[in-house]
Amino acid sequence: MPAHGSPALSLAGALSALRVVRLGADDEQRWSTFVDAHPDGLIYHHPAWIRVLTEEYRGEPICLGCEDEDEDAGSRLRAVLPLLPTHGLPLAKGTRLGRRLSSLPRTPVAGPLAADADAATAITRAAVDLARSEAHPSVELKLTSAALAGAAGIQRVGWRPAYRLELCEDPSLLGLGSARNRARIRWSVGKAARLGVGVRAAESVHDLRRWYALYLETMRWHAVPPRPYRLFLAMWDVLRPRGLMRLLLAERAEPGRSRLLAGSVHLMHGRVVFCAFSGASRADHPYRANDAIQWHAIDDACRSGYRWYDFGEVPERSTGLAEFKRKWGASEWPLCRGYFPSSPERRLGADAGRAPGGGTTLAGRLWRRVPLAATALVGRRLYRFL
Repeated sequence: MPAHGSPALSLAGALSALRVVRLGADDEQRWSTFVDAHPDGLIYHHPAWIRVLTEEYRGEPICLGCEDEDEDAGSRLRAVLPLLPTHGLPLAKGTRLGRRLSSLPRTPVAGPLAADADAATAITRAAVDLARSEAHPSVELKLTSAALAGAAGIQRVGWRPAYRLELCEDPSLLGLGSARNRARIRWSVGKAARLGVGVRAAESVHDLRRWYALYLETMRWHAVPPRPYRLFLAMWDVLRPRGLMRLLLAERAEPGRSRLLAGSVHLMHGRVVFCAFSGASRADHPYRANDAIQWHAIDDACRSGYRWYDFGEVPERSTGLAEFKRKWGASEWPLCRGYFPSSPERRLGADAGRAPGGGTTLAGRLWRRVPLAATALVGRRLYRFL
């Protein structure tokens, strides 16, 4: 991260009582304290997540903080907005896939995170001014509401939905959708137990590497280039020691060995647990390992005091994935994107990083034949531009 003490970014007009500064390594403690105290603070707002992203692809983050003008540099923050410059895809100038400042790339929702509307407007305006001064053609914000619609000229557009389940202290009191869905879940989890499927937290980098092979297989089936292994290794090294990441594995004991069936990476902070990445063996689907993992994770999130369990986004045309998440009683949680400058090219729910045609067209079927190592190479090359 940049060194502490960068000059304040000037603001004009009614917001001149606020100042926006660049946060550096010396500011991480008050940054994390602000995120911890904010009711909407997520793992993706935390400085540790920025460290993970910069480990995935080397880049210099631009982390903005909004303060009162009449306070010391070490005063309490009123807003934070982490940004990362992206290269953009070749020939993608002027689109959401072009070169830009993003909060944050390869992240479902990021910011800004603000204590009030004035601070949100001030820090967003500063990001727009920064993009102009540093020759970045556009700004991209990952949002959860219309709060910033029109702020600093930001154009808000709809995005694909995420699915969230509201939790309670006692897992036995969870609604989990209709009576039919509850019966399906009980049957699936019970079948997994009867077939000897057990769920545990990963304990070593060896476990992580075993899971990554399943993740590559799953991403290939869905015709989505995979994220690079170094992303997950960075999560293991940076987030896991702080209790912000866990990898749950579903295994079945067999003579002389334990066979890995599925696994999911969970990211947690504040009130929300995200089921962020999953991988499973398609051949082992009858063992219902995914259901066993989800039930274990939801049960643990309830007992640990989290309020929401986020199943993640659902891309366009992925009706089966949406149905799986609704089965657990999850409801749509609208996401949106904010862009500056505005552009008629923005559209609802556009899918980046997806093989042409998804998994059902000829291109998608051909993608499923690509060796796993080759798909990993494509992912490493592609995501450094997104």
